[in-house]
Amino acid sequence: MLSLHTNAASLSSQNAVGNTQKSLTTSLTRLGTGYRVNSAMDDAAGLQIATRLNAQTRGMAVAQRNTQNGISMMQTAEGAFNELTNVLLRMKDLATEAFNASSTADDKAALQAEYDALGSEIANIIKSTSFGGSTLFSTDGTAVPAAGAAAGLLGASATGITFQIGASANETMVVNVQADLQALSTALNAVSANYAAATPGTGTELTAGTNARITQINTAINAVGKVRAQLGASSNRLEHVYNNLGNMMLNTNASRGRIMDVDYATETSNSTSKQLLLQAGTSALKQSSSLSQLVMSLMQ
Repeated sequence: MLSLHTNAASLSSQNAVGNTQKSLTTSLTRLGTGYRVNSAMDDAAGLQIATRLNAQTRGMAVAQRNTQNGISMMQTAEGAFNELTNVLLRMKDLATEAFNASSTADDKAALQAEYDALGSEIANIIKSTSFGGSTLFSTDGTAVPAAGAAAGLLGASATGITFQIGASANETMVVNVQADLQALSTALNAVSANYAAATPGTGTELTAGTNARITQINTAINAVGKVRAQLGASSNRLEHVYNNLGNMMLNTNASRGRIMDVDYATETSNSTSKQLLLQAGTSALKQSSSLSQLVMSLMQ
């Protein structure tokens, strides 16, 4: 039907052109941003899932840094205990030599002087070892723990120290060496008087002691080894946690990418198709606008 008031062909063409232009705009936006989902209108459910995956991925990335910091902290402690072991081994050498019948009083006095210095160094290692500004084995870096006590970042809590090793609240790891540090403090207090002395002096462990000192040093060496074993095992576990987090991050990021990222091959094809449709629709709209002129030709 020819009509001056209603041009159905023109209206239909306008609607088609409008829809095509909207689709083309969406397609060009995706090509420009690289994302298939640029707002909740594009994929409401997909955006919600992708946001949750992103939150998990970011949490795991921070947890990876936590594991590395934890390993560094325990390696700092383990390095201190390694040197402590070397000192104790040297003290054992001195004690073994001192309690030999061939050692004179002058020999024992010389051996005692070195023994006293090493006892002070044990205390220095325990007091000064720190990580990130926090002492690991002493309360404030000025005094060693009393016999049977533990202090510092690693020994202060009866429940141990907790590492956040995942993106959720229940993904934690506890390292508890308090009991072993308490045993170590008892052993070190028995080795040298200079260990717990506020002012280092001259001891009598070698000049007036017995060869039971050798056994006490062995006990201290074993106590150090037990703490080192726990720290090493915990560090190894954190290394496995780090690797597992990397694997989970890889797959989570891939899943998020499948939701959010645009497929350029598909979207380029869509864009080309919409551009051709827009050109065709514009041409059809121009043709439909001339239909009203046919009414005037009938009235001539």
